[in-house]
Amino acid sequence: MNYPVEHEHLAAPNGAAGSLRIERETHKLEKRLCRQVGQAIGDFNMIEAGDRVMVCLSGGKDSYTLLDILMTLRKRAPVDFELVAVNLDQKQPGFPDQVLPAYLKGLGIPFHIETQDTYSIVKSKIPEGKTTCSLCSRLRRGILYKVARELGCNKLALGHHRDDMLQTFFLNMFFGGKLKGMPAKLTSDNGEFIVIRPLAYVAEKDIVRWAAHRQFPIIPCNLCGSQENLQRQQIGDLLRDWQKKYPGRIENMFTALHNVVPSHLMDASLHDFKGLKATGVPDENGDKAFDADEPPRAAPPGLAVVRFE
Repeated sequence: MNYPVEHEHLAAPNGAAGSLRIERETHKLEKRLCRQVGQAIGDFNMIEAGDRVMVCLSGGKDSYTLLDILMTLRKRAPVDFELVAVNLDQKQPGFPDQVLPAYLKGLGIPFHIETQDTYSIVKSKIPEGKTTCSLCSRLRRGILYKVARELGCNKLALGHHRDDMLQTFFLNMFFGGKLKGMPAKLTSDNGEFIVIRPLAYVAEKDIVRWAAHRQFPIIPCNLCGSQENLQRQQIGDLLRDWQKKYPGRIENMFTALHNVVPSHLMDASLHDFKGLKATGVPDENGDKAFDADEPPRAAPPGLAVVRFE
């Protein structure tokens, strides 16, 4: 199953001129993806010399794109590191278990397929009609940690992109009462590995286009189905609606994740509100109590020099 073409400039070209236009657009897209992934790797020091990176491959458009771009960047990288593709076959009914091995053999990359029947566990524990994501992800996490340990990997690369990160931020704010997002790099919850998200700066729409161009053999998730009422789906629809009505809003919100001002929030563990004293010294970041509440126009975050292009 190939991911559907959703953008008109990747549709079938009309003659030589159309074909040339497609080629130019595709080249620009590839350069942008490599630049953004390289930028994220450099900004957060995601990959270092000697790393053995386990690329978690689900069979979806995001993880295929992640592996594809990392393989491209590895050829140009100033440091040596290894990539190992890993898929967890959860034994969903009808799962095409020959697709990923055939694809990965064609790439010539080291890979491992881990087979664990988490499907039966989830279906037996979760009542019909309830969302399965929470239990499924806990089971999957534990299994992938075990596989990473056995394969000697010190870093786990996940295919979450910019839109996933924003959705997570709003999910935590709306439903969890926390200003908490999805980090580009963090230690795993058991403290054993570093988890990285090299697609952190990449827009989902570009991943859709790249998946269509590359004709990745997309495998749908039959375990959870569409689960249209998932809170994440609702947040995703909200963000897409905002972007349609107010172009540039997504970019501004993502920029905000790079520009946190603890003194202008209310978390006393991050700023010493109780011990605050007037100093008599002007402070540009001090409270402008009587100014009109007009936030400055957002500017892109100052990002570090790219190392992986």
